[in-house]
Amino acid sequence: MSSQFSEISISEFAELFNEQVFLIDVRETDEYLDGHVPGAIHIPLNEVPNRAEEFRNPQGGVTYVICKVGGRSASACDYLAQKSVNVINIAGGTMAWIMQGHDVVEGSQPR
Repeated sequence: MSSQFSEISISEFAELFNEQVFLIDVRETDEYLDGHVPGAIHIPLNEVPNRAEEFRNPQGGVTYVICKVGGRSASACDYLAQKSVNVINIAGGTMAWIMQGHDVVEGSQPR
């Protein structure tokens, strides 16, 4: 059974980005610490199966999922969509976010 999830480009994400966006970064801890999109919550890809419920947006909306370039986040979205979590993959990932000149936050806190 294949799951269905949407995907948007980093440009599309940047246009709708604000402090209320529910965003989860599935990269490894060292990658997250080096710099992440402001507000991104960190849940490493290998923890997704055990923490799938944390991907449900508390406001009931969509959850955006990001990694370095979009592969790991697509894997996470595929799994989560099978669990009926409303997710959108961000193609291009954090690398594209940085390449387009957007700010990142360093360290373990989302902001």
